[in-house]
Amino acid sequence: MKIGIIGGTGGMGEGFALRWCINHDIILGSRDKQRAQSVAENHMNAIKNTPLSEKITGSISGDDNLSVAKKSEILILSIPYENIQSTCKDIETVINSDCIVVSPIVPMGKNQDGFYYIPFVEENKSAGALVGENLPNSNKVVSAFHTISEVKLKNIESSLNADTFICTDNKESLQTLNSLISEIDGLRSVYLGPLSLSYQAEVMTPMILNASKQNKLKHPGIKLV
Repeated sequence: MKIGIIGGTGGMGEGFALRWCINHDIILGSRDKQRAQSVAENHMNAIKNTPLSEKITGSISGDDNLSVAKKSEILILSIPYENIQSTCKDIETVINSDCIVVSPIVPMGKNQDGFYYIPFVEENKSAGALVGENLPNSNKVVSAFHTISEVKLKNIESSLNADTFICTDNKESLQTLNSLISEIDGLRSVYLGPLSLSYQAEVMTPMILNASKQNKLKHPGIKLV
């Protein structure tokens, strides 16, 4: 599959690219096409120096965000919460009607007490709901990947040993994403329900960060047992 990542030059984009290029073509998106291409080349060089190099059948490339949106069968929005509306406005007319749009976005702030979930404090909408609302012609919006460690995701030679919580109104998209998740060693998909419940997954991220800071935990995740 062609998997695009808008905002793909960041840490999460790196982790997904290195994990999924074994079987898929990954396209990193940035407002700066040359930066995306340079980062993609660095990632390909990095993975070629690992034991996984012999298994690679896919690729990592870079392009501008709009081009990435046009090409992708699965499109991950690795962007800040405040950029959801502008990004969706830019891509809504160019994404394929069959494209699965994935939101790992967490509306999160920080005050003197610690990290907090913006919708609960400032009465805004969850990221998953906001993406769905701003892509009215897409019925394949999925909320996922909020609680996994970026550091562990990038360490492709280690197992995550964690769960990721999925919300979507489209069961076909759920099946496709479950297949992708199964390719990441140690990561399990746990379905929560429709996109309207996305806040239940998103709110766990500030909780994890507060627990990590207060208890000196290194890159924790969540696993249901």
